[in-house]
Amino acid sequence: MAADRRDLILPLTRRVALVVIPFLLVAFIMLFFFPGKTEQYFAWNLQPEMSAMMLAAAYAGGIYFFTGVLASRHWHQVKVGFLPTFAFTAMTGVATILHWELFNHAHLAFYAWVGMSIIAPVIILAVWLNNRLEDPLYPEKGEVIISYGLRRFFGLICAVTLIVAAVLFLVPNLLIDAWPWELTPLTARIVAAMFSLPGVLGLELVFETRWSAARLTLQAQGFSIFLILVAAVVSHNDFSPGLSTWLFNDGLALILLGIITSFIYMEAQAPVRRV
Repeated sequence: MAADRRDLILPLTRRVALVVIPFLLVAFIMLFFFPGKTEQYFAWNLQPEMSAMMLAAAYAGGIYFFTGVLASRHWHQVKVGFLPTFAFTAMTGVATILHWELFNHAHLAFYAWVGMSIIAPVIILAVWLNNRLEDPLYPEKGEVIISYGLRRFFGLICAVTLIVAAVLFLVPNLLIDAWPWELTPLTARIVAAMFSLPGVLGLELVFETRWSAARLTLQAQGFSIFLILVAAVVSHNDFSPGLSTWLFNDGLALILLGIITSFIYMEAQAPVRRV
């Protein structure tokens, strides 16, 4: 019964978070601060710089989330982040297999990439399956509840980003010419994987009423989007002028504003019980 569940983060879950964080940190530093040197330092020549920095921003969100997994006490506070992470890593894994010949197989970073994109989704899914029965499912007394309107907002984000992710991944050539910066079929599929993160997160939050279950993963997603916008400013020369650039940058800015506004509003409600 749900009432008998302890809501614990199991030791295996914490160990996986502890192992994943250093890999994400190294990849973030490499891609965000040295995006022009991916041919020397990364698993493949990931260009232009905007693509490299956007992937770095996704990794930064992962660092934020998995650090929260180590710091949190209850499973329901972190559970929403695992399926988006699984979707992201699984899609990068499939993209790696589809474009295997483009990778630098002699570089040490290639093996780290394989671990993060092909092995990691299996581990992440196993962790989620192993820990999910700890979730009591129902709000505790005094729990702040996510309103129906806010969950509809999450649903809208989910719908838009999942459609973009699906088209970019399944038929990348359909959007490559219209994308704000230069993409190849491989980088298009990697960008699609990044779009799956907010998409799957939004889908989960449509059905999640507990604010305490959403707040960490929303913080991580907001942090990631903020860094993508920073990357867009730094790599502005990579962008083509036109509607697609406006839609990308302004769309992400509006999503970030929505996350921040939602966060402030929900935090202003009765305090969440975290004991």
